[in-house]
Amino acid sequence: MTPDTARSDAGFTVGRALRPTAKVLPEHARAHNRALVLQTLLAGGAASRADLARETGLTRVTVSDLVAELIAEGLIVELGHREDARPGKPATLIDFARDAHRILAVDLSEHSLVRGAVVDVDGNVLERIELPLDGATGDAVVELVLDVLVRLQALADAPVLGIGIGSPGVVDRVGVVHSAPNLGWREVDLQRRVAVATGLPVHVGNDANAATLAELRGTASDDLLVVTVGRGVGAGVVLGGRLVFGSAWAAGEIGHVVVGTDGGAPCACGKEGCLETWLSVPRLEARLAAADGEEAREAVLREAGRRLGIVLAPVVGALNLSELVVSGPEELLGGALLGATADTLRNRTMAELTRDLRLRMTAHGKDIVLRGAAVMVLSGQLGVS
Repeated sequence: MTPDTARSDAGFTVGRALRPTAKVLPEHARAHNRALVLQTLLAGGAASRADLARETGLTRVTVSDLVAELIAEGLIVELGHREDARPGKPATLIDFARDAHRILAVDLSEHSLVRGAVVDVDGNVLERIELPLDGATGDAVVELVLDVLVRLQALADAPVLGIGIGSPGVVDRVGVVHSAPNLGWREVDLQRRVAVATGLPVHVGNDANAATLAELRGTASDDLLVVTVGRGVGAGVVLGGRLVFGSAWAAGEIGHVVVGTDGGAPCACGKEGCLETWLSVPRLEARLAAADGEEAREAVLREAGRRLGIVLAPVVGALNLSELVVSGPEELLGGALLGATADTLRNRTMAELTRDLRLRMTAHGKDIVLRGAAVMVLSGQLGVS
């Protein structure tokens, strides 16, 4: 595959639901139905052809043709006959070929390092690489990304399906990072540069959107907001099973919303008092280091949580969200900070809106962006998540 064909101009999730669940119009049917079969097996595990026909609503003939095609491509494998108490020939089980491919994932959300991993299609991290940023910005960060990918390719024990990269900042549908102040990036065509260097399919998205994809994969909710806190602060929003990108690809850029009218510290974006100046890991750690005693430290955390709640309250009120997830160092964000966020949300929204609101830390830990970057590849290359 050439670098030009490796680039997906359609993006990884633009304009469609992330989880195919039903048949579509004839002109789109084959690609959609392929994804529907793959999604059913990926999520549900081994099944017979008859099981797939019943679950997807496709005819047995269609399922049989699609399965034959997907087996030939190495995306589905036959597992053998199912033990069946019913009379007649036992059914042959098939499953997603879970060990046939690997995904290379890169997370650029951390303030001190570039994190990379070899990930399987189920989101399990198999190998890891971490390289220090050491204050790098601009092209030096791109070179670090390429260095990480070279090392990951050497560790992959199966053909690579593609590369997924979660980057801070405003990232459009073709992987151009229009603005990432903390990395010193403006108009960096990261997707094309990595594709040219590696010859592999590449999918680049905002790191908070990637984290949201990881969360969405493990929940039944189709309405979700994920706040990511690292070198910067961002958010990803899913409504009705679709990621919200915004008219300029900047949906979720809450880190550069000025919080309150009391001024604040200068931000990398040029303004003062942005949420990022209160909540980003480097700023929060610096404030905690300067605090005198445990009571002062808790006051720092509660103030940061209050500022986060001030920014999120209008979003919760406008969208009537049922679940908010926070991703970042739990030792900083859990406890007093998250408690202050919850208190502020309750104080600034109607009780009816927040009575059932769930606010929690992610269960994915530091791997959330890596797992989400892998979902971007699955979505972009196979239409599944």
